Amino acid sequence: MRRMSSRSRPFVQVDVFTAVPYLGNPLAVVIDGADLSDAEMQHLAHWTNLSETTFLVPPTDPAADYRVRIFTTTRELPFAGHPTIGSCHAWLGAGGVPKQPGVVVQECGVGLLPVRLGDAGRAAFGAPPLRHDEPAPGAVAAVAGALGIPLESVQRAAQLTNGPSFLALHLDSAQRVLDIDADFAALGATGMEAGLVGPHPAGSDCDVEVRLLMSGLGTGEDPVTGSLNAALAQWLIGEGLLPERYVAAQGTRLGRAGRVYLERDLDGQVWVGGDAVTCISGTIMA
Repeated sequence: MRRMSSRSRPFVQVDVFTAVPYLGNPLAVVIDGADLSDAEMQHLAHWTNLSETTFLVPPTDPAADYRVRIFTTTRELPFAGHPTIGSCHAWLGAGGVPKQPGVVVQECGVGLLPVRLGDAGRAAFGAPPLRHDEPAPGAVAAVAGALGIPLESVQRAAQLTNGPSFLALHLDSAQRVLDIDADFAALGATGMEAGLVGPHPAGSDCDVEVRLLMSGLGTGEDPVTGSLNAALAQWLIGEGLLPERYVAAQGTRLGRAGRVYLERDLDGQVWVGGDAVTCISGTIMA
C-alpha cells in the first residue's frame, strides 16, 4: 500500500526499560500521526519491523495529554507497557507539557492511563485493570511440555489479561526461568503466550527473572514487557508472594539487561516503572 502523498514527520526510536542504549526493548514512535489512516499506520509498523510502533495523535478525551495508537507488525493493541513508557518519553522529548504537573495522562485502547514522572526522569504507569482466570484444563501441562518445564517446578499458574493475555507460570527459581530452551513450534500449537517468573536468590540485584515466550514473535521472545510485568505484579503481590516493591530483570537470555520497577501504593494501585533513552532522532516520510 502506498500513500498518494507523504510528508516529513518527527520520528524517534527509543530503548525502553533501560538507561543504557541497546540493552532494553526498542520502540519506534511517530510523534505526529494525526492524519494517517489505520491502514497506513499498520503498513508503517510492518515496515519498521519492531515488536511495536506507536503513533501520537490528538486525544479524544479532554483529560488526556495525548492519545497513542499501538501497532505490532500485524495488528493494533489496546495497551502495551513498553510502548507506554517509550511514547511518554518521546512526547516529553518533543516538548510536551502535561496538564497536571508530574503526571502525564495517556489515552489508549483501554482508556486513560496515568504515567507518573519521577525525580530522576524514570516514568511509571498505573497498571490497568487485570482479569485473573484459572487456566483452561490441560493448558499448564501443554505449555510446560512445550517449554520443557517439569510440572513439579510450576508453583502456581494463572491466565492474566490486561489487554494482552498471558498464561503466567510462577516457577521455583530464576535459574529455572533462564534455563528454558523453548520449542516455539510446540508452543505455537498450544495457542498461548507464556509469561514466566521465578525468584532470584536473596541479596541479588533483582528480585525476579521474567521471560515472555510467544511463537508469533520473530525471535520467539520479547526483550522486556511492561504489560506482562504489570500483570505479574498485580497477581503475585496480591497473593502475598512478592513484596510491595521489587525489581524484575528481563531480556537476559537475549543479551539485554531490562529492568522493571514495580510498586503497589497504599491505595492498591500497582505502578510499573522504567527508564527510557532515545537512540535515533529525526524525521520519517509518511
